[in-house]
Amino acid sequence: MTVKKRPSDLSSLERFNMYYREKEPPMTAGQKAKRFIWNPKTKQFCGRTASSWSKISLFYFIFYAALAILVAICMWTFLQLLDARQPKWQLEQSIIGTNPGLGFRPTPPEVASSVIWYKGNDPGSYQFWVKELSEFLKGGAGQNIHNCDFKLPAPAGKVCDVDMSAWGPCVEENGFAYHKSTPCVFLKLNKIFGWRPVFYNSSDALPEAMPQDLKQHIKNMTAYDKNYLNMVWVSCQGENPADRENIGPIQYLPYRGFPGYYFPYTNQEGYLSPLVAVHLQRPKTGMLINIECRAWAHNIVYDRHEGMGSVHIEIMVE
Repeated sequence: MTVKKRPSDLSSLERFNMYYREKEPPMTAGQKAKRFIWNPKTKQFCGRTASSWSKISLFYFIFYAALAILVAICMWTFLQLLDARQPKWQLEQSIIGTNPGLGFRPTPPEVASSVIWYKGNDPGSYQFWVKELSEFLKGGAGQNIHNCDFKLPAPAGKVCDVDMSAWGPCVEENGFAYHKSTPCVFLKLNKIFGWRPVFYNSSDALPEAMPQDLKQHIKNMTAYDKNYLNMVWVSCQGENPADRENIGPIQYLPYRGFPGYYFPYTNQEGYLSPLVAVHLQRPKTGMLINIECRAWAHNIVYDRHEGMGSVHIEIMVE
């Protein structure tokens, strides 16, 4: 309960306001808003005088200027610790690690899908895949390319060329053979800065799990030239017995793997990732074929369930 004060209990200022303060006439909401914006009696704009506004503006200007300078100093210090040409954390110290993933092109429009499906007699059906591959291979080489081989790696300031003319039927002029119901799929190793493959240094000491046709291919190639041991080998086969029966013969171009002279990747200007064109020469039509392609090197860890060292592809040609 509020007790009303007697005049004798009020202070001098309260008594003065009680008897002498000029009573203001009642105002509408619009008039109150207008007076809040500009009060001619007190010279206040939005409840503050010019002096008050200048003080608070100066405070916030100094505050935000100091904050901006602090952020700029932190950013400058951070950038001084970075190298534009190479990452600070590499290989085992990096999040990416030391196990390169294997990818394929063309990729389906759905991110989570790995199905390449089309009708071999319908240009509108397979043109999407042809266009995807054309876009992927667009760009070409720069001015610092070098025609490398096992005995002639790229000199300093140069990068190895990727010879697209060596892909036989898997070229744009041939529509990557999609119109013939014998599609080409391109494999690539994901780039890891500074990673070097550890090759199998003998054709007699190959992994037991390696497909027999790849083992025989390696023996034939290395019998001709030992330099071919410096290769990250690739194998593609049907995942299940039915898939292996339906996939038909496979051709790998230009090699059945990634030549060692493309490694390591060190963010060279104009660097071109090596590619392997996988040509399915007679896949069974009307059947969904599950394919697993795998990369082979001592330091490429394989785990099918985790998708490490391999890639899963599904192809259906009607």
